[in-house]
Amino acid sequence: MKNYFAHESSYIDEGCTIGEGTKIWHFSHIMPNCTLGKNCNIGQNVVISPEVVLGDNVKVQNNVSIYTGVTCDDDVFLGPSCVFTNVINPRSAVNRKSEYLKTHVGKGASIGANATIVCGHDIGKYAFIGAGAVVTKHVPDYALVVGNPARQMGWMSEFGHRLSFNDAGVAFCPESGERYMLLKGMVVKE
Repeated sequence: MKNYFAHESSYIDEGCTIGEGTKIWHFSHIMPNCTLGKNCNIGQNVVISPEVVLGDNVKVQNNVSIYTGVTCDDDVFLGPSCVFTNVINPRSAVNRKSEYLKTHVGKGASIGANATIVCGHDIGKYAFIGAGAVVTKHVPDYALVVGNPARQMGWMSEFGHRLSFNDAGVAFCPESGERYMLLKGMVVKE
């Protein structure tokens, strides 16, 4: 028995595992052997290539392309028209399927509209990628990155607020009150 929703215009290929409560909307294509967790929302005109893995509660907005080699942990947000690549030097006449590079997106990370994630660069947990950013290197946990190429501009809380650290390296999320520490150039939640 199917325990997820798929709009009649969507295509789901064989070998996919789709979690309970997941919704797949108009004109989306879930290609062979993908794994989509529970309570995901796959927007309109989304392409999820073979063997992609999405955790639970992943939100994929309209017109997103997620290519083979990408894995997303739970609670990831992929903004409208963002895209992942999987080959570093594509050529139409050269088959490089054996050269796909992997990209991992950590728990709770958000990737803004029209951002591009160049393959082989992981996104840390709760990182925040600004709209239109082009990620060309690893993004640390809780980092805020913007621009082309993406550069780190600060740190974000798990609730999506910019963190302001005091001289002791302590910051509090204005919404949750959770405490964060900046230690050796990395942020940890206490």
